[in-house]
Amino acid sequence: MRSPEQSRLLALTILGLVLFSPPLLLLFDQPGIADFSTLSGIIFLIWALLILGAALILERHHEE
Repeated sequence: MRSPEQSRLLALTILGLVLFSPPLLLLFDQPGIADFSTLSGIIFLIWALLILGAALILERHHEE
């Protein structure tokens, strides 16, 4: 039986896999400011949000 923490981390992992899938990322491969692609910014943002989500899930578990 999985704990709620494990289920949330598994869901976060699956979300990360979906967000980093090439078809979704290619939607953001367009010229941005000064002809730089917005793709690198989107990848960094997704990565940071996944780390933040994992930290929140793990910290909530330690507080209980």
